Amino acid sequence: MPYEETLLFQPKRLAELAQVSGLNNGKKNLCKPLDRCGNTSNYFCRFARWSARASGRPFTFGLAIFVIVVWAVTGPIFGFSDTWQLVINTGTTIVTFLMVFLIQNAQNRDSQAIQLKLNELLRSVKGAHTALLDIEELSEGELDVLKREYEDLASSARKALRNGQTDEGCPQVRVNIPVPAGTTTKEP
Repeated sequence: MPYEETLLFQPKRLAELAQVSGLNNGKKNLCKPLDRCGNTSNYFCRFARWSARASGRPFTFGLAIFVIVVWAVTGPIFGFSDTWQLVINTGTTIVTFLMVFLIQNAQNRDSQAIQLKLNELLRSVKGAHTALLDIEELSEGELDVLKREYEDLASSARKALRNGQTDEGCPQVRVNIPVPAGTTTKEP
């Protein structure tokens, strides 16, 4: 199915599904088309995305080299003065300071997108442990317990392969995955 024809880009179809399933409580236009930056008024998002793309291009790197060469060439003209040095120091400090926030924004967006994609895979694969969907919210100790369990599963699988057996299947995780604080569980 072409990208444009997926359900996310069919707000009318989403609204129909929501109405049939009772998700919209009788309201119309529950589902709106997704904007790539959340909404049209999020200028920081658009600027951050544009600058992240622009700063990673060869032209931008060449431009930075050009600025440094021009600065170095003008050194003898200005007698390598304190002002001449202050210009490059101030410029690089400002650019570095601003780039920290832009890079962090791009990293946050990428991490969240990857996390959502992994969550979708976990949700859709039969036999997957959906309790792992919000695993990033667990404490360091809880993550260590789960990590050891998965390391044991990997070790068992390698041992099985060495013995000529298969490592396929869906072995059970033997630890209780903790429920994040603030959530309630239903008894089976």
